[in-house]
Amino acid sequence: MAKVELGRQGLIGKARSRPDMVRQVIDKARRDGILSTYRTVRARLEEAGALGYSAAGVVSDVGELVQGLRVGDRVACGGGGYANHAEVLYVPQNLCARVPDDVELADAAYATVGAIAMQGVRLSGVALGDRVVVIGLGLVGQLAVQLAVAAGCEVAGIDLESAKCDLASQLGAHGTHAGGGSDAHEWCAEFTRGRGFDAVLIAAATKSSDPIRLAADIARDRGVVVVVGDVGMTVPRAPFYERELSLRVSRSYGPGRYDPSYEEEGLDYPYGYVRWTERRNMEEFLRLLASRRVQVAPLTTHRFEVGRASEAYAALRDGDAKPIGVLLEYAGGVEGPPLMPVPVKSRSARAGSLGSSHESPVGLALIGAGNFATATLLPALKVDPRTDLRAVLTAGGLSARDVAERYGFAACTSDLSALLADEDTRGVLIVTRHDTHADYAIRALEAGKTVFVEKPLALTESELDRVVEAWRNAPGDLVVGFNRRFSPLTAEVASAIAGRAGPVTVVCRVNAGSIPASHWIQNLESGGGRIIGEVCHFVDLACYLARSRPVEVFAVGLGNGKSAALQDTLSVTLRFADGSLASIDYVATGDTGFAKERVEVYYAGHVYLIDDFRELVTVKGGRRRRRRLTRQDKGHAAEMRSFVDRVAGESSTVITFADCVASTAATFKIVESLATGRPISVTSPAD
Repeated sequence: MAKVELGRQGLIGKARSRPDMVRQVIDKARRDGILSTYRTVRARLEEAGALGYSAAGVVSDVGELVQGLRVGDRVACGGGGYANHAEVLYVPQNLCARVPDDVELADAAYATVGAIAMQGVRLSGVALGDRVVVIGLGLVGQLAVQLAVAAGCEVAGIDLESAKCDLASQLGAHGTHAGGGSDAHEWCAEFTRGRGFDAVLIAAATKSSDPIRLAADIARDRGVVVVVGDVGMTVPRAPFYERELSLRVSRSYGPGRYDPSYEEEGLDYPYGYVRWTERRNMEEFLRLLASRRVQVAPLTTHRFEVGRASEAYAALRDGDAKPIGVLLEYAGGVEGPPLMPVPVKSRSARAGSLGSSHESPVGLALIGAGNFATATLLPALKVDPRTDLRAVLTAGGLSARDVAERYGFAACTSDLSALLADEDTRGVLIVTRHDTHADYAIRALEAGKTVFVEKPLALTESELDRVVEAWRNAPGDLVVGFNRRFSPLTAEVASAIAGRAGPVTVVCRVNAGSIPASHWIQNLESGGGRIIGEVCHFVDLACYLARSRPVEVFAVGLGNGKSAALQDTLSVTLRFADGSLASIDYVATGDTGFAKERVEVYYAGHVYLIDDFRELVTVKGGRRRRRRLTRQDKGHAAEMRSFVDRVAGESSTVITFADCVASTAATFKIVESLATGRPISVTSPAD
């Protein structure tokens, strides 16, 4: 419901609910310009979002590394973005738990919600005989009551609705109170014989801080207050200080939540060190269901066939008697996700259908449809009258269909073979996570397509060698998304020094800003680190301005205990075959309020300064000339026009496959230089 309500709000409402995001938008506007920021924000706000995070079903297929689960098993599963409201789900192993034989799937569907309640109870540290009160007796609160009772506690419940208090009493609560104010205080004092509760669990959902103020008043000296629900967090200092109360905020299902290595990569925490993970919490909840110590059937107040899901949300939003537990049910017999392209009824009049001929000769397909693709690349392609947007492929069916409808693709699919088999698809754009680039590129090249790969081309030298071999032996062609070559300011500098007779000096300063260590780019397997994933941009820009191949790389990094590949504050020196030099200072320790990129070119008494790709300053003979663009232009639109030209059979002097390979090979040597502390020679496998 939080997602639904946020989606119904206008832009101002969304801004009020997420002031942290507003600050990020303002910072981005200062750094990248208003228009670029507007496009990014608009693309993000227009994205369709999957609903649901607690489900149960039957396994139809398993990955080759999955242990303990097999086809036909009944499982409960969790996780936003995985356990969605959909007929077919793709869920990582650590977010699945086998359902005991004597537990119905309808009950097992509550396992993730049960894990949320269980984590709150665990965080309170209650033991046999403790007095516990649950404030807020909705779905999570009702489960928390039963779990605390099962743990041997004396449990009370408080809610504004008497019907929910009655239900909690039926499910084992030793006492309940309907209402708030002074009556609630008096009732709690009587229930605890004036001593206060050992633990207070707040499972309410309100913007008000009244629940946390009530919790502070009714907890015993040195008691524990655990916030499980989404409530106001204006904490009164006096009672927490005077009685030395502990305030704890429960993080969803338990240890492992929001940890990509646990949830996405399947790395479990050692049992002896982390006894209860989110998966083990789900398994324990299912065990309690099987032993009948916890009941969920009385909590199921509504059932809807999935085709009537909108009625379910309407009941949650508008009904007089708010539901507690709502089940969405699906017809059986689904073998697996559809693989063939699914025609889309597009919101754009330009969409066609797979297998038909088009007046526009340049058929394009998109693999990956994240925010960069939708905010930057697709708007440029959509306005080009030559393009015929054929199909879009993403890891999730919802995003594929959503992007296809919004940008005028004829179809969406989850099958790469089907996408590449379409004869009218002549060009393929790959805008996925970095670890997939090389494999997708090789398959597209082998299918005879002209390929655009957003940087980086590969994560390892062996991957790069495989791409080069495929390019040599396959009929297709390929370029990498080194867009800064295509900026109009870069083009002006390149034109001014085109007839030079000697070497140039290029200086790049990048105020990149920090990103968390948990970000996927900082994962060597999926992102490759910021050197491979981002510094490659500036290596390529230096190569383009020098108009020469790099022959040697030397790099030093700030260190900070990071491995060479994960350095994100470093200085790189490139030496080129014609004697030109380039230095790149890539800094993650600055303030993002400062300009992000500055490129200087020195040659024959002339200086050219590109400031954040908004302004070009040229200094000749002591005279300074400025050219300022109306908006920042890093070359993405021109890059897309050039790619369409290439697909249509026209050649380009701005970028070639050999250029892309040389820049990528030089970037790999940066990591090697950091690791060894020595200058490293560079050779390109494409030469």
